[in-house]
Amino acid sequence: MGYVSEVSKQLYDYLPALTKKDDFDAFWSDTILQAKSVPLNARKQLVGYPSSQVSVYDISYCGMDETRINGWFIVPAFLGKDRYPCIIHYHGFTGSRGVPSNFMHWIMMGFAVLSIDCRDQGGSTGDSADYTSGHMMNVVSKGVHNKHEYYFRHVYMDCLKAIDFACGQAEVDPARIVIEGGSQGGALGMAVCALDDRPVLALVDVPSNSNLVCRVEGNHGAFASVAEYLKRHPEQTDLVFDNLSYFDTMNMADRIKCRVYASVALKDEVCPPLMYFATYNRITSEKDIVLYPFNGHEGGGAGHTEKKLAFVREHYSEWFE
Repeated sequence: MGYVSEVSKQLYDYLPALTKKDDFDAFWSDTILQAKSVPLNARKQLVGYPSSQVSVYDISYCGMDETRINGWFIVPAFLGKDRYPCIIHYHGFTGSRGVPSNFMHWIMMGFAVLSIDCRDQGGSTGDSADYTSGHMMNVVSKGVHNKHEYYFRHVYMDCLKAIDFACGQAEVDPARIVIEGGSQGGALGMAVCALDDRPVLALVDVPSNSNLVCRVEGNHGAFASVAEYLKRHPEQTDLVFDNLSYFDTMNMADRIKCRVYASVALKDEVCPPLMYFATYNRITSEKDIVLYPFNGHEGGGAGHTEKKLAFVREHYSEWFE
């Protein structure tokens, strides 16, 4: 047995007890209905770009509430096709929709790209949601006292509505939707693919939001803010952990129907790989995972991007003929 196989054995056997509540499915059905009841009110404006080979649009739409979610929609004009498969990109924590050049490898492959902001992080998107309590350190503890107010309830739905936006574009083939992201973006990919049947493939790297009780206990990454919140409000510990269970991707994994191509890094202390395997081991759809034994939260970096391009080309070559 090789080194990676030996050190990763425990990962593939890891199945901590689920924390899913009896009303889990009802909660998400009601949440999706509420989000869908808010008109998208999409806006799309062509912007000047140094390369004439792509069409770049500054876009926005209404998320779960009246918060306008900003993003880029980029089309590979040089190919001259009527419709394209579409990559929907969700960014990592404190990031943003980025800049169009971040996505040119996907454009060159033949994808349209939609990249959106997460509300109230590093981009130009604010947050119009109401919260009845304060938070500690960062947005991950925002509304954690109430599952209906919790920050990620809004963000998961903002990301689901990004699929609505993409499928509403004449340039997009709605049967060829791919979700892509790392860290927080990987978590959002897992959640969206559990809550929506439209994605065909999820490309998720060093994903967050899995096995959340352990994330909080270990002060791992952004969820250290929840531990800090519970220092101030210890009487809410059971309430908070119950609320987090609705957003824990390990409780969602059995709902995922699309193919998953994931990666983790074994030295990652921000999103420890063992915690993601609580989700990965429960995915019943077709799946593959790449392990990077000596990498941290940076994951496989540019080298793994090459692997994702090759994976898509190998398994979906008919999309690019």
